[in-house]
Amino acid sequence: MNDTAPAQHPTVSNVRIVLVQTFHPGNIGAAARAMKNMGIRDLVLVRPRRFPDDEATARAGTASDLLESARVVDTLGEAIADCGWVIGTSARGREFQLPQGTPSAWAPQIVAESRQHPVAIVFGRERMGLHNDDIMQCHGHMMIPSHPDHPVLNIAQAIQVICYEIYQHWLAAPDTAPAEASGANDYPDHQMLESFYQTLEERLVHSGFIDAEQPGHTMERLKTLFKRARPTRRELGALFGAIKSLHRD
Repeated sequence: MNDTAPAQHPTVSNVRIVLVQTFHPGNIGAAARAMKNMGIRDLVLVRPRRFPDDEATARAGTASDLLESARVVDTLGEAIADCGWVIGTSARGREFQLPQGTPSAWAPQIVAESRQHPVAIVFGRERMGLHNDDIMQCHGHMMIPSHPDHPVLNIAQAIQVICYEIYQHWLAAPDTAPAEASGANDYPDHQMLESFYQTLEERLVHSGFIDAEQPGHTMERLKTLFKRARPTRRELGALFGAIKSLHRD
């Protein structure tokens, strides 16, 4: 008699799916099923309309364990606070130009980044998608190429396509165990970046460069600039010090 347990296949490490204000609970279950198909297990929900819910559990099927381990938070910032790299998904372009790419184009970097820190892929509301302020919390913008006569996928379809591309690249380069980042490429997480942006905005308002009542798009442009430049923790620390030194009481 062979008592050997079946082999446990490793899952994709450090890749998180974030759903923002999902309206239909069934979509949460379908998203969990799509994720588990591709070995991705980290699910975070930002203010879902109904969760837990029987419809979500029914749609998840044998992926209901992902629903049981899913975290529910109040803001996108909480969902991605510890992430070193965040990609927002959208079917339409935006005025501000974050780096853009398709799932197949982004997949190699998602896998590479996940070796150093958590990576989040963010999906928006069923009807409206991600708001501009959601996208501005991301490092990049992902769009799925689709036929122009009907270009919009539902959330579960989009997650399936994106997770498939990530998993295929992970299979080709499976050494995805999180590694200690070196000082040369140790990037700040979302929480540190937001603290920097807040300090920068306070100093620019104080100096009169930004009108506190009518800030316009100045901070959006500056955030886009820093996301493209992508300073390391050490570089961001130097910028912090430089900005704080410009005004001393």
